[in-house]
Amino acid sequence: MTTTEILTGERADLLETLRQHRWFLTFTAQGLTDEQAASSPTASALCVGGLIKHVATVEESWVRFIEQGTSAMEVDPESTDYENHAANFRMEPGETLASIIERYNAVAAYTDKLVETVDLDLSHALPSAPWFPEGKTWSARRVLVHIVAETSQHAGHADIIRETIDGQKTMG
Repeated sequence: MTTTEILTGERADLLETLRQHRWFLTFTAQGLTDEQAASSPTASALCVGGLIKHVATVEESWVRFIEQGTSAMEVDPESTDYENHAANFRMEPGETLASIIERYNAVAAYTDKLVETVDLDLSHALPSAPWFPEGKTWSARRVLVHIVAETSQHAGHADIIRETIDGQKTMG
């Protein structure tokens, strides 16, 4: 696709919706210090920076699933690496909000290019996991809708955290 071509239809809708929800998520971080972005001011352990970091990781993982299939999402059933999973939701020492957002923007740009070209009917079996129905397949289209849902859900979480920090709301 050249820069003069304009997406229409389903691909345009997917990209517009994904970009809108990404904006909601990253808007919650606007003007925060690294300390504020790493804070967990609600009953939850979540923080704005950690949520953006998590959404970037999840989006990147699902894009690998689209490109590589089931093996990209397989989890070692013997793994007890819960600490790495938990660290995905928080800002670690040395991480900055700017670096987390920069990574998220890079992941988003890669995903956007994929949406422009991928066969939306390309399907792969979901890996065996307690949170996936056995024997189910997802198309690239379904994965992209899931990325939108994940981004939207966590944008809402981030909005509540931001409102607790200083009263800023994404909308309203």
